Amino acid sequence: MTASAKSVDIYTDGACSGNPGPGGWAAILIYRGHEKEIFGAEPETTNNRMELLAAIRALECLKEPCCVNLYSDSSYLVDAFLKKWVHKWMRNGWRLSNNKDMAKNADLWQALMGLAQVHDIRFIKVAGHSDNINNNRCDKLATAAIEKQTKQQIEAD
Repeated sequence: MTASAKSVDIYTDGACSGNPGPGGWAAILIYRGHEKEIFGAEPETTNNRMELLAAIRALECLKEPCCVNLYSDSSYLVDAFLKKWVHKWMRNGWRLSNNKDMAKNADLWQALMGLAQVHDIRFIKVAGHSDNINNNRCDKLATAAIEKQTKQQIEAD
């Protein structure tokens, strides 16, 4: 990564109503005082998938390689990188250490690893539902996305 790479802060969150159930994800991208909110939902998913999807969708918004501080309240996401679990899964063909079971959400981990090869990402754990304003904003956006998804599904039925 070059010294001139843009530095971007990204806050992410995923939510699920039931696990599995309707789920939502959200991210806030911050660059030089400019903010962009993104969010979405899926009708049947898990909280962990939504946490990963929030990070993926945010990183996909970046138009060039960046230095990223990615803030998440998801131990699943942050620990997988900080404790290098995802690197072991990748080396094992996306299998767990028992070499029999597939790592859960391997499709999303693969997408995230591809983005991690483009960007210099520092994963930072924040306390969920706490005093982090941007994490709380993401939580509200993800929850609102679930509500919108559920309402649309009810109207379609």
